[in-house]
This record gives sequence, C-alpha cells and structure tokens, in this order.
Amino acid sequence: PTQCDNWVRTSNGGHFASPNYPNMYPPNQECIYILEASPRQRIELTFDEPYYIEPSFECRFDHLEVRDGPFGFSPLINRYCGLKSPALIRSTGRFMWIKFTSDEELEGKGFQAKYSFIPDPDFTYLGGILNPIPDCQFELSGADGIVRSSQVEQEGKTKPGQAVDCIWTIKATPNAKIYMRFLDYQMEHSNECKRNFVAVYDGSSSIENLKAKFCSTVANDVMLQTGTGVVRMWADEGSRLSRFRMLFTSFVDPPCSGNTYFCHSNMCINNSLVCNGIQNCAYPWDENHCREKKRSGLFEQITKTHGTIIGITSGVVLVLLIISILVQVKQPRKKVMACKTAFNKTGFQEVFDPPHYELFSLRDKEISADLADLSEELENYQKMRRPSTASRCIHDHHCGSQASNTKQSRTNLSSVELPFRNDFAQPQPMK
Repeated sequence: PTQCDNWVRTSNGGHFASPNYPNMYPPNQECIYILEASPRQRIELTFDEPYYIEPSFECRFDHLEVRDGPFGFSPLINRYCGLKSPALIRSTGRFMWIKFTSDEELEGKGFQAKYSFIPDPDFTYLGGILNPIPDCQFELSGADGIVRSSQVEQEGKTKPGQAVDCIWTIKATPNAKIYMRFLDYQMEHSNECKRNFVAVYDGSSSIENLKAKFCSTVANDVMLQTGTGVVRMWADEGSRLSRFRMLFTSFVDPPCSGNTYFCHSNMCINNSLVCNGIQNCAYPWDENHCREKKRSGLFEQITKTHGTIIGITSGVVLVLLIISILVQVKQPRKKVMACKTAFNKTGFQEVFDPPHYELFSLRDKEISADLADLSEELENYQKMRRPSTASRCIHDHHCGSQASNTKQSRTNLSSVELPFRNDFAQPQPMK
C-alpha cells in the first residue's frame, strides 16, 4: 500500500501513477483508485507519456482496469495494457473505479494519469450550469434516533423542483459504534445511481470511507465500526419523490455492562431502548416479552394531532351511542301505551269467548220459567172448562151421544199431556 500512495488530489481533479513511475513498477502489485466528483459533474481521465504495461492477449497479465462507478462490480469501461497509452476516458456519472495489477514477471515503466471534473451535461440547460446546491446539513446524536428525508422539505432546505444533496452527520454515545436500519426506502429511477442514491460513510464523508450505497429497490442494514456516521442523499430534479427513513442505534461490543442489554448479535444497547416500541437490535430481542411496555410506548408516540382526531371521533361515536340508547329505550314504551289505550276488552271477549254460551244459559232459565207458568195456566183452564161443560150438557138437546162424545173428547183433552218440544236447540259452536 505504501507504494500506491502517489496520489495527488485537488478541488478540480488530481493525478496518480503506478509505483516507481517513470521507473519500472515492481511485481505483484495491486493499487485501487476511486475517483469522486461533485454532484452534477463527471470525470475525464487522460494518460501521459511514457506509457508501458506488459502487453498480453486481452490484458490477462499486467493491466489497468477502469470501471464506470464507485465499485469493483460497476460497469467495465475497458482493460488497458501494451505500449500505447489509452485515449480520453469519460465517466457517465460522478464516480470512477481504477485498479492497476502486476504479476511476478515482465515489468514495465507503468503509467501516469491525470483526471479532471467537468459539468455533467444531464444538468445543463441554455448553455449553462444549474444553480449551486443550497447548504443542506443536519446533525444527530444520542443512544438512538431517526434520519429522515422529509426533514429537508420541513426545514425548507431546498425549493420545489430543485435537486437534493443533503448530508446527515450522526454521533454515537462515547466509546460506541453505530447500527443503521432502514424503516422506509423508496427510490425514483431505481438503478440509475448517478441521478438517485443514498450513501452511508463510516467515519467521514470521504470516498475512502464509503460503506454502502443504495440506488436500487432494496436497502440493507449497515453496521459501522466507528462512532461517526454520515448519510448522504442525492436526488435530481426528476427524482424528488425519493424518500427514506433510517433508524440509528448506538451500541458497544460484548461483554455487556450493567446498564446495557445484550442483543444476541454482538451488540449491547442501552437499557432505556428495551421495550420502547422500536426494534433497536438487529433481531427483535429487545421487544420480546414486553407487551405492556410496547403499548405505553405506542401511546407516547401519538402526536397531538392524532390525539385530537381520536378525541373528536370518540366524542361523536359516544354521542351517537347515547342517542341510539335513548331511542331504543323510549320507542317501545310509546308503543305499549298506545296498545293499552286502544285495547277493547269487550271486543276481545267477543272473539275468544262467544256470547252464545251466555245466551244459551239465559234461554234455558227463561224456558223453565215459561213452562212453569204454562202448567199453571193449563190447570186453571181445565178447572174453568169442567163446570162450563156440565151446564151446557143439561140445556143442550143433543146432549146424548154428542154430549157423551163431546164429554169424552173434552175429558180426554184434560188427560192429554201436552208434549214439550224444546225448540231452543243448543247452537253449534263457533269455528
């Protein structure tokens, strides 16, 4: 590594060379250079003379490898070797990854390269460069906290339609490291890293300390080895809908002391973070078996606005419930009172207890009384008819046979029993 330190950086670019340049480079060397331009800029790379790298088929031995991006897996621009220096090389973004490799045989003079930063043509219009990016920096510290992109708009760091280039600097508690976990992540124009990305640095914002860069649809957890973390978000004018929320947690390595909690993942967090409703460990050990505390933490997170909305809604529901109860209680009473007032006992008795039963009993009593009167009248009539018959037979000239016949018939009349016919038959029951 000491032989690869011939790298000079300036604000507008810089230059670097192979070890011992312009003398022969040593065998078994590997030097990596990661160039980073400012946002809205690109990189141009040129090579000076003399230039010599061991020639080989497809540059399989000694070679210079250049990639369009900040990683060793970024798109390959080309591999260079031989006697002729490469032509001008330009990046499509603000990063360029370069690696020089030499084997154990056939060394050469090597190379010297110069690079400069030029405006990115994607951000130019009307022949000029866009306005400078406004200052957008935030600082956070403590046992835990949340880094959120919505803070940029809330504090008015950028105007609508402008690009976003903001930095969050995070300070852990003394002698602690930082663990980061994404709670929300959405990138517009995913996989176009030059237009839209979230980068995490470990220790400082220099390119050498780049820990991870996210520009696709997925963002992973990040475990830093220092107590300082830097989060940088870049989104151009067409990617303003990009957003993220990241939870950071300060932790120390085991063994855990008395005021820390062991996370079962080589982490010891502060006891105040246990059962606070937020997963601070890499695995949710700190939120298991504490439902009651989780509920209290949830209510503590409710804002005043949410509390007001919940209170108003609960009041409306309570009023509607009381009105419903009153209607249900009062409405049946009105119906019962109306039914009692309109109830006709006589009509009800006529339907279920027909009056002919009552009439029949009355008629039987009247018939008995009439029969008794009729008997009495018949006896009186017979008594009156007997003397009248005898007197008529004495004075009547035809009193002989006719009288006897008449007397017999009249006498028989007295002995004739009048048949009783009950015409008042019992009526048929009502169906």
